This record gives sequence, C-alpha cells and structure tokens, in this order.
Amino acid sequence: MKRFCLIAATLVASAVSLPAAAVDAAAADALVRKSKCLTCHAVEKKKDGPPFKETAGKYKGKPDAIEKLTKHVTVPSKVKVEGKEEDHETLKTEDPAAVKNVVEWILSL
Repeated sequence: MKRFCLIAATLVASAVSLPAAAVDAAAADALVRKSKCLTCHAVEKKKDGPPFKETAGKYKGKPDAIEKLTKHVTVPSKVKVEGKEEDHETLKTEDPAAVKNVVEWILSL
C-alpha cells in the first residue's frame, strides 16, 4: 500500500509539473487582426476598449478567467463606449482551439 501511494504521488507530481501547451502567439495575433479586435483594443495602449494586458491583470489568478473571456469573445454582447452602447464583435472563427489559444494568449500577457 505504501508503494502504491508513493507511485501515485509521483505520478501526480509529474503531471502537475508538465509544461502547459504553448500558446501560439502568431496565430492568436492573426485571428485578433482578422476579427478586427485591434480596432478597439491594443496589447498595451488604451483605446475604446481596455488593453489586453489590463484584461490579463484583471483576470490573473481567477479560476473562471478562461470561461469568462471565452464567453466575452464568442457571444455577441453590448459594451459601453464613450457612454454609448455598442455591439461587441466576436472572434471570426468557429474553431474552439483557436478561441482557446486567443484567450490564453491574452491571459499570458
């Protein structure tokens, strides 16, 4: 039994220490450009929408960050820009892996 627990603990420790799949920054940037997100957002600079780095800071360490950002970039919604309500565009893809890559890219900034 001790041996089993030791093996199980080793496997868990190994799995936890495995590197996460790398974010494809070039693919994320291409999709963000294709979707015209950079019309209102930038990586660091404030535009009509918050910079991606600010968004990353807002969600840092929050367990629901991926879920919330995924919803924000895939479900049409309204946002306030200079006091006026406007449509928030969604990513121009139906590929869940591409969406996940963009969300993880934003959170990695």
